[in-house]
Amino acid sequence: MSLHDKLNKLRNEIAKGVIGQEDMVNSILIGLLTNGHILLEGVPGLAKTTTVKAVADAIALNFKRVQFTPDLLPSDIIGAQIYDMKTAEFKIKKGPIFTNLLLADEINRAPAKVQSALLEVMQERQVTIADDTFKIEAPFLVLATQNPIEQEGAYTLPEAQLDRFMFKVVVGYNTKEQEYEIAKKATMNSFEPIEKIVDKDILEQIKTEVKNVHIDKELEEYIVDIIDASRNPALYGLDDLIDVIHFGASPRATIDMFKAVKANAYLRGNDYVSPLDIAMVVKSILRHRIILSYEAMAKEINVDDVIQQIIEKIAIP
Repeated sequence: MSLHDKLNKLRNEIAKGVIGQEDMVNSILIGLLTNGHILLEGVPGLAKTTTVKAVADAIALNFKRVQFTPDLLPSDIIGAQIYDMKTAEFKIKKGPIFTNLLLADEINRAPAKVQSALLEVMQERQVTIADDTFKIEAPFLVLATQNPIEQEGAYTLPEAQLDRFMFKVVVGYNTKEQEYEIAKKATMNSFEPIEKIVDKDILEQIKTEVKNVHIDKELEEYIVDIIDASRNPALYGLDDLIDVIHFGASPRATIDMFKAVKANAYLRGNDYVSPLDIAMVVKSILRHRIILSYEAMAKEINVDDVIQQIIEKIAIP
């Protein structure tokens, strides 16, 4: 069985516990294959937590869940230095961040000081507690869920943290047919258990194949043009967006796009990137990185519509 066939088998195994939500599952797999963190936004009950747990079970990864609340402290996530009265010495007690998959559930329920606890580990894959620095074992992925910002009791995530997420995936409702199937299986408790399909070694081999997916220089330049247009819309004839965009996407967006389009092409069974791969991931990569102006928010302009306007304006090579 080829590595790509194993990846498809992994996707089918996850589908045993998650009905529908293919975009969410594919996004999490792309994150795993590119070491990219994923932010899942949607109302409660859309299987966000269930999907993350299914992925962990199918790859036999260590999985920990932290429920973010307003009274959460940074030490509750990364750990702390504690005094052991028996030995009269300070010891390091590691927090739940020492895992492979960290589910930060309802991440926007905790204030900014807690969000800052994740900045180092999301970028550097290391944690500093007191005077000691600890490397996090690979693979490491933060999978965060959040309810829409306009709901009561939620905080806006800092831009520095948002930029560390490769994708922001907007999770929608299932179809009526899928919801019927979910209700039947949940009522009868007939969901099949998730079995281990691949291990960490196979995952690393698949990552190597993803890196070798070919992308033409013209498509790389096309990606750079899309990112640059979010910063300098006037240079691309997007005069309508000059007063709409307050800040464009960061260089991390370009890096993540280069990685994600290769992984998306691989998931589709191709060894080369096409413009379709760019179209499939561009909104998830940019929607949390483009900051709209107050004028745009007053006019209720949607960031996805802004991205659509950019990609329609720039010629596909």
